[in-house]
Amino acid sequence: MKPYAWIPTLYFAEAVPYAAVMTLSVIMYTNLNLSNTEVALYTSWLYLPWVIKPFWSPLVDQWRTKRWWILSMQVLVGSALAGVALTLPMAMWLRASLAFFWLMAFSSATHDIAADGFYIISLSKEDQAFYVGIRSTFYRFGTLFCSGFIVLFVGALQEGYFLIPYILYPRVQYFVINVPKQDLLHSWIFGYALLAILFLIFALYHSIKLPNIEKKSAIVQGIKAVGESFSLTIKAFFSKPHIWAALLFMLLFRLPEAQLAKMAQPFMLRPLAEGGLELGTATVGFAYGTLGVIGLLAGGIIGGWVVSKHGLRRWLWPMVIAISIPDVVYIYLAYAQPSSLWIINACVFIEQFGYGFGFTAYMLFLVYFSRGERSTSVFALCTAFQALGMMLPGMVAGWLADTMGFCHFFIFVCLCTLVTFVVSGLIRRDLK
Repeated sequence: MKPYAWIPTLYFAEAVPYAAVMTLSVIMYTNLNLSNTEVALYTSWLYLPWVIKPFWSPLVDQWRTKRWWILSMQVLVGSALAGVALTLPMAMWLRASLAFFWLMAFSSATHDIAADGFYIISLSKEDQAFYVGIRSTFYRFGTLFCSGFIVLFVGALQEGYFLIPYILYPRVQYFVINVPKQDLLHSWIFGYALLAILFLIFALYHSIKLPNIEKKSAIVQGIKAVGESFSLTIKAFFSKPHIWAALLFMLLFRLPEAQLAKMAQPFMLRPLAEGGLELGTATVGFAYGTLGVIGLLAGGIIGGWVVSKHGLRRWLWPMVIAISIPDVVYIYLAYAQPSSLWIINACVFIEQFGYGFGFTAYMLFLVYFSRGERSTSVFALCTAFQALGMMLPGMVAGWLADTMGFCHFFIFVCLCTLVTFVVSGLIRRDLK
């Protein structure tokens, strides 16, 4: 089977559950009136499967086939999405929905392991290089679909219409499509039900299109390999030079972003009286799922291009500045509480562009650090520490926002960027 028949859909499918767990859950729980403290604490815990996935990645690699794991996890993700939709009307909806989010998170993390492994063993080195851009692009499309289109879809159901903008110089006009209006609860039920149907279609499609290229492994061999492989990975990881500086960088570089990411969308949704911007769900979906993703992509592409020309060492400080300084726009939004969507969208674009540009430095450092013995497994362990660095600050971000108020919270986030500068200085000597 030709790679273009399954690579785009596989990486689209890889992005959707991650975005559903990390983005849609935050917006949904905010819509359903959980406090900032509850939203941040509950949804940050959902990072845990990505933190600990190196513990079972050797099992996925050794037992059964990666194709089997991909198809099984897509069925589980689809079931978990359906479970969220079905449990929302229940009396114990919060505990039940969180249980299905946990199932979705573990399934998604396992799917990531299997999909990346399948990509490597299915393609030659030449094809891996050729399709890497397609792979990344469709992963971003999956993120855009989930955090953009699905949020817009849910918001449209809440408001009773779709607003589709189109340009007639010199101003923007809108084409209106009326849809049956739903309350907050039922709009999210429809949103997750749509994703569940989509994922079951993915499972069916990939059962036909993914090539059979592996032999099944015995579970005894797989379990034995888990211990041996993981111990060797740990040894290779902690044998790296300047390991403690690298660990601090992995854990703390994204300290400001870990807090900001959890509270940015609740801030947009909260009423003006609570310090928020009181925007509709569809408006937030447009800001973060379209313009935000465009800014993120543009920043990432430009960041990759300049580093390829001049090296990471030369561009490290500009990238640290780019990922840090634009956080100031949230201080402005919190104090000014502007009603202009042009201003709000421009601020989101600026922050996401800076994040996309600056995050290039972080990911490239992980790649450089992972080179050498057992590079793939070491990189997986690096991404686990990356997830831990997002999980722990995110857990307290909601409590800080509730305690300080949004204005002081965003000031605190900007002060945390000093930590980003410090840990970047620790690793700069090791860059070329």
